[in-house]
Amino acid sequence: MADEAQGKGFQFPGVFEITAMGAATADLQTVLPRELTQAGLTVLHETVRSRPSTAGRFVSVTVSFQADSREQYEAAHHALRAHPEVKWTL
Repeated sequence: MADEAQGKGFQFPGVFEITAMGAATADLQTVLPRELTQAGLTVLHETVRSRPSTAGRFVSVTVSFQADSREQYEAAHHALRAHPEVKWTL
């Protein structure tokens, strides 16, 4: 049973993805990597991808980053949620 529990959840250090959604006019493709870098995280810039909503008013942007601890992972979400143009993160 203990071996099963070890294989679940996040493992640090690691590479993680974060997705944020906001207005299509907010330039989130540039904002997200900048905010994560300012939070002290290593961003994998080549992983940035975006997807517009059906009506084109919103965009979701996904980017990968390196986190050495759960605190860094949580700092990524906190940094993006604090940005006024970000409506939510996953």
